[in-house]
Amino acid sequence: MPSPSTTPPRLRFIENSPVAGLAVAERRVASPLATVICVHGALDRGGSFVRLVRRLGRFDVVVYDRRGYQGSRDLTPVSLAAHVEDLTALVEREAETGPVILFGHSFGGVVTIATAIAIPNNVALVVDYESPVPWVLRREHFHALRSDDPATEAEAFFRRIMGDRAWERLSEEQRDSRRRDGTALLIDLSVVRQPDAPFDVRLLRVPMTYVYGDQADYYRSLAAELVKVNPVIESRELPLAGHAAHLKNADQLASVIEQSWATCASA
Repeated sequence: MPSPSTTPPRLRFIENSPVAGLAVAERRVASPLATVICVHGALDRGGSFVRLVRRLGRFDVVVYDRRGYQGSRDLTPVSLAAHVEDLTALVEREAETGPVILFGHSFGGVVTIATAIAIPNNVALVVDYESPVPWVLRREHFHALRSDDPATEAEAFFRRIMGDRAWERLSEEQRDSRRRDGTALLIDLSVVRQPDAPFDVRLLRVPMTYVYGDQADYYRSLAAELVKVNPVIESRELPLAGHAAHLKNADQLASVIEQSWATCASA
């Protein structure tokens, strides 16, 4: 089980963001083992990691809204390269005081892998949950876009991933916020649907744990392929976990991060 926090588990937005316009929040503890930087997936935001943060009581934790989303919505341009630049700036800021762990959920893992390949000396460990890497294992079917309207696609994506009932529970203000993130969503989707890989996962030199739930055969098969193509990668399955594990299986996910770090630190 992850260690309980001895400090109030609060995320606080910082004023001195290393990237102007990037909304960054942090939770600091006394004598942290390392700093975990959490990178959210498509149509998500940094605040969705709050349950996970509460369970990482032995680590400093940094979360942020990726450019194009929520508090960083006005930051442009939006692209994978720009996401990597943002995360690089956050990593370099944290690496000045101790080791850095990158945790990526879904598309966030595409950003963490690309960043770890780019700056391997500043990243100690990568842990990703159900991150799409279709260039390693082709995904046979992508959901067809219903229109070229970002707001329409954002609502359709949310309903597909989280369910119709979850959408109906949102206030109109919350729905509008998700719709306004539609442009960044379409860019994320275009990255994983492009035929050419934006990076070569075989070049990753940082230890990585690829985590998947037991409800998606594709991610199980992808994990097996990743382990084959690069020996620095190991995989873990979370029982009874779906794609939103950072929301619904935070205890298990925090345990995996702690265990992976213990293995990495003792190597």
